[in-house]
Amino acid sequence: MKEKVWKVLSYVLVALVAACTTIVCFLFAQRANATKLDEVQALLKECYIGEINQGALEDAAAAAMIQSLGDEWSYYMTAEQYQQYLETASNSYVGVGVTVQAREDQQGLDIIEVTKGSSAAEVGIQTGDRLIQIGDTSIADMSINDVGAMIRGEEGTTVELTVVREGQIFSFTVERRRIQSVVASGQLLEDGVGLVTIENFDDRCAEETIAAVNSLLSQGANALVFDVRNNPGGYKHELVKVLDYLLPEGEVFRSVDYTGKEEIDRSDASCVEIPMAVLVNLHSYSAAEFFAAALDDYDAAIVVGEKTYGKGYFQSAFRLSDGSAVNLSIGKYYTPKGKSLAGVGLTPDVEIPVDKETEAAIYMGQLEPEEDPQLQAAIKALNG
Repeated sequence: MKEKVWKVLSYVLVALVAACTTIVCFLFAQRANATKLDEVQALLKECYIGEINQGALEDAAAAAMIQSLGDEWSYYMTAEQYQQYLETASNSYVGVGVTVQAREDQQGLDIIEVTKGSSAAEVGIQTGDRLIQIGDTSIADMSINDVGAMIRGEEGTTVELTVVREGQIFSFTVERRRIQSVVASGQLLEDGVGLVTIENFDDRCAEETIAAVNSLLSQGANALVFDVRNNPGGYKHELVKVLDYLLPEGEVFRSVDYTGKEEIDRSDASCVEIPMAVLVNLHSYSAAEFFAAALDDYDAAIVVGEKTYGKGYFQSAFRLSDGSAVNLSIGKYYTPKGKSLAGVGLTPDVEIPVDKETEAAIYMGQLEPEEDPQLQAAIKALNG
């Protein structure tokens, strides 16, 4: 009988201790002036039985807060992601100088381009090689992003790349170096049409775009086609410099920030006075869309291709104390005529849809000019 009583008392005691512990945790979390986030963090810190990675906890909370805004253009970046963001915006990176493409069989990655003068070119890696191994690690079934992360590293260090070429296996020790990406390039086509391809509107865009146009004009170009298909946009100041160079005197761009402050950018009287066209598609974003829209507003160019995405907000990256950052939408862009493209995009004067295969070939730069239906439509429109 006594044994039964002691068992019952033991169960009651355990239940009381558990209840008290729960109450203590709850009361700790419910302290005065605590926000819901404070309460959750306190509960985790005081009552969670497992280990907590504070950095991972804060990253997840920050990312969720920004995601809750429902704005696809605002996002949180870890410290590592922020450094990659800065590197991308500078149009330079530390690497070996190869561009890779996924394979359907997932047996490595095809090297589709080797940057001229890069360390990869110096050691003998060639376009058409199939990358199968990095160091001692096979890259079969790995994503391009994971492979890229393995190839990237500190400037001056080396990485061993193993490739297959015509059935033979070759290994190369390649130095990681700082490489500047080409932002804008020019090509003189038949009939004196100059093609200017603008990859983005980040660092050096204006400098390289203006240089490409000047070079084409000196070669005798009598018309220009600007290709901003698959262009993700970039900096407003780079866009304005290009528009100022191309357009006559007047308003070229307008922006309104979160305080309601309006800023208007204008061009001078100097301009390029030959027929122009702009190629766009669904993956022309932000500055790329407004570039085409500004030329269209001035009747300075024919817009050809497919309707653009419709990104009318601009963002600013705010660095946080631990090196992470928040890229936040803080204002709206408008065309010279005061039109917002947010959610509506820009509809071309000449719409030329393409199938998925052609779209992919355009993205990869695998079409010759005469094979590109949108480019040929632009040239036809200029001639017309």
